[in-house]
Amino acid sequence: MAEYIKEIRGLIGNRPLILVGSTIIVMNEKKEILFQHRSDTKEWGLPGGAMEIGESLEQTAQRELFEETGLKAKSFKFIDVLSGSDLYYKYPNGDEVYNVICVYLAADTSGELAMNDGESLELKYFSINELPSKLDERAKIIIEKHFI
Repeated sequence: MAEYIKEIRGLIGNRPLILVGSTIIVMNEKKEILFQHRSDTKEWGLPGGAMEIGESLEQTAQRELFEETGLKAKSFKFIDVLSGSDLYYKYPNGDEVYNVICVYLAADTSGELAMNDGESLELKYFSINELPSKLDERAKIIIEKHFI
């Protein structure tokens, strides 16, 4: 969690917070999508996270992609921005957020898959027809809207 978010949480506790961030779709040559098995929720989600002070949303995507997967992208294609009550989330620790998510498709990725930040139990590509059963609700919204 970014220092900025920790500071805000120190002031407001678990109360709802509007959280702006980026989510990244990474596809391999078989058109499978990369998911991370999250250590905090034990669900499968898409790489991404909260914007830090001074970052653009694309810079957030670049940083989060590397931190969570070990991959770098030459460029990002903007897909969508999602917000609203469907993107409310309550973390296992009680923190409540209303997400504003900028969705990007990573282009020309390079590097080796690596779990660098302790947020993942596993990284794995899945076919659209064989998605993991315990899918994060936010990831489900993105996949259903743009890939099904």
